[in-house]
Amino acid sequence: MIGDNNGQVSLEYLLIFAISIAILIVFTLPLTEQAIEDTLDVSTSLDVKNDLSKITQAIEKVYGEGQGSKQTVNIITSKKVKIYLTDNHMSCRLKLKSGSYKTIDDYYESNLGEYSITLNKGENVLIVEWPENSENMLIYQ
Repeated sequence: MIGDNNGQVSLEYLLIFAISIAILIVFTLPLTEQAIEDTLDVSTSLDVKNDLSKITQAIEKVYGEGQGSKQTVNIITSKKVKIYLTDNHMSCRLKLKSGSYKTIDDYYESNLGEYSITLNKGENVLIVEWPENSENMLIYQ
């Protein structure tokens, strides 16, 4: 009889432990998923900000060198992104995993007109150019 009681206690302990683990998983799994999504959103935002910074540096370099200068920028993106350039301001509206949007901005000094550039997923090559005898700079893929 004594041996049976010890077996029953062990079985009860295993059941309580299993139920505790199940409850822990039910509450922590959604929180973990949300944390991973937020981390991926931050990573994507930083990547896009870095890409905008590369474009800004190329624009300012061409503007500083003057007419006849040209700069090529290689950008690798993990998702399709549309960039708007207006009045020395560059912006991108990025859709987050939660469904909301985040606008990422960067500013530059140049005589570049209004443009919109679509960067496709993968490798993109942008050319920033200020042609000879032209008042305005150009940016194209």
